[in-house]
Amino acid sequence: MTTSSDSSSPSGTYDIRVRGHLDQHWADRLGVPELIHEAGGVTLLRGVTADQAVLHGLLQRIRDLGVSLVSVAHVPPKTVT
Repeated sequence: MTTSSDSSSPSGTYDIRVRGHLDQHWADRLGVPELIHEAGGVTLLRGVTADQAVLHGLLQRIRDLGVSLVSVAHVPPKTVT
C-alpha cells in the first residue's frame, strides 16, 4: 500500500461521537478534554488532539468499553483572515 508523505502520520484535532451518554469521569480516563451529551443519546468527545497512533489507541479503548462508534471527524485548523 502506498501513502502520500503528508498523510503518513498527521497530527490533528478530532471530534469523536459514540452511542450513549458517557459519565464525565470517562473524559479523564480516556484522556480527552471534553465530553458533551448530545440529543439522541450520543456523546461527543470534543477536541481530541492526536497523531494517528494516539488516535488509534483511543479508538481501541473506546472499542474495549463496548461503546458503539458513531463518527470520527477531523476538525480543520481555524485560519485567521
